[in-house]
Amino acid sequence: MSAPITLHASPTAGFDEPFEMLAACHERVLRMLGLLQRLAEHLADHGADEPARQAARDVMRYFDIAGPAHHEDEERHVFPALRAMADQALLTVVGQLHDDHLQMAKAWAALRQELARIADAGDATPPRWSAFAALYRAHIATEEGIAYPAAQCALDGAARTRMGHEMARRRGVR
Repeated sequence: MSAPITLHASPTAGFDEPFEMLAACHERVLRMLGLLQRLAEHLADHGADEPARQAARDVMRYFDIAGPAHHEDEERHVFPALRAMADQALLTVVGQLHDDHLQMAKAWAALRQELARIADAGDATPPRWSAFAALYRAHIATEEGIAYPAAQCALDGAARTRMGHEMARRRGVR
């Protein structure tokens, strides 16, 4: 019997610290990318058994729900704060990050189809995930290294509180 493909405990953060929440989401993205890698390895060794099918469902659930909500958080709160700074270098970064969101959505649509075949039909073909993972990793590095620190400086405490409340509201959290 093969060892199940498991997820690790996810980092937690509250909406009262929205940038911590965004960073925690990045940690979960990286965990999901790790799960994709383990899934590909597992499929090669064990086929599309139930642990593989569940792992595919877990990845789909995450990137179907949390991924788009996270990108919307950035589009609504982080990017406008950076644009308001009117710094050409930051405007270039925002343009690239926005383009990344569009590329990630397109790449996710293709990868999701492969994962659905694993989850629903028991297809043991490993998903082509590496380009998707590379795009996400580079995107996260730019956000955490440039965009988030600059946006945190641009947003005062009241603006960050409003940001956290709006993020929670969109997710149905009181």
